Amino acid sequence: MAHVRFEAVRKTFGKVVAVDDVDLEVEDGDFVVLLGPSGCGKTTLLRCLAGLEKVDSGRVLIGGRDATDLPPRRRRIAMVFQSYAVFPHLNVYKNIAFGLRMQKERKAVIRERVESSAKLLHIENLLDRYPSQISGGQRQRVAVARAIATKADVLLMDEPLSNLDALLRMEMRAELKALLRELGSTTIYVTHDQVEALSMGDRIAVMNAGRIVQLDSPLAVYDHPSDTFVGGFVGTPPMNFLSAEIVAADGAGPVVNLSGGSFPAGDSADSLTGRKLVLGIRAESIVVERQPSDGLIEAKVIVVEPLGSHNLLTVKSGEDMLKVSTSPRLFPEPDSSVWLRMDPNHIRWMDPETGAAVDSKVAAPQNAVAQ
Repeated sequence: MAHVRFEAVRKTFGKVVAVDDVDLEVEDGDFVVLLGPSGCGKTTLLRCLAGLEKVDSGRVLIGGRDATDLPPRRRRIAMVFQSYAVFPHLNVYKNIAFGLRMQKERKAVIRERVESSAKLLHIENLLDRYPSQISGGQRQRVAVARAIATKADVLLMDEPLSNLDALLRMEMRAELKALLRELGSTTIYVTHDQVEALSMGDRIAVMNAGRIVQLDSPLAVYDHPSDTFVGGFVGTPPMNFLSAEIVAADGAGPVVNLSGGSFPAGDSADSLTGRKLVLGIRAESIVVERQPSDGLIEAKVIVVEPLGSHNLLTVKSGEDMLKVSTSPRLFPEPDSSVWLRMDPNHIRWMDPETGAAVDSKVAAPQNAVAQ
């Protein structure tokens, strides 16, 4: 059983609060990604679970056992570090076997687990080589093989792909996801790379200033961010945020007033009529037209960025700057006019003072324990 639970865990360094009363539950076999900017507390939280940092208050439970004060070697965890942490004086076989030797396993068991782990990571032909004789991607595979060879209850990964180049990182991301699904390991993975988080995790815990601000599936975090921080951090480009007012219109449904124009708000905004809010919308949820029409907002093209599969436009509408994703065949000239159609079904309304989502049905409350 590899169920993990943080109960009101707090960790400070002097006057700096790194982890602020975090509650988090990770079920057996779950793959949870801790996502957030540098300094948000995600690595510190992982180190508290590993026993590399002593918590100031709260409890850490692994498999129903209180592990708060246990030394790392008794926690039944394995960790993959950002820097690989392979031993340069040991060959690949001995690097993978290192944890098993510390556990005083029999030689036959060590050989079987080393060879099976190396085969899973496609490095079985490198067992006699030393780290200086293999590439960075291969060294990362050695570190992962060493972790899974111990058959620990929980696998911890601290930005394991960040030192790889972009193409190798993409390849390793897919291989690692397939491997962890095959193993069924309880995994907690730390990253600041939102693409890794969205593509790999079963759930994402978005962290900010030592707290978990949203815990949900990748698609829910992307489509329904709990606040402007999550919407602005997750997604490339980040979510557009516009000051808006929802007003009643004669003989029709409510209308959204922006600095650059107005458009129908849709039936779902009936309860918000009369309020000034922040409108959040993704670049791909805005349709670009070349001719004016009812319900469209005029905008001026500032920059066009061809990205192969699509073009990314930076446009200005009234006082608002927006990012809009379009077909690669649509290539408007800078300073030309286009018209934007906002999809009401993909708008996320936020409170202008707190930044919190007005409709919080799909947003996890701050520091909520996942049930």
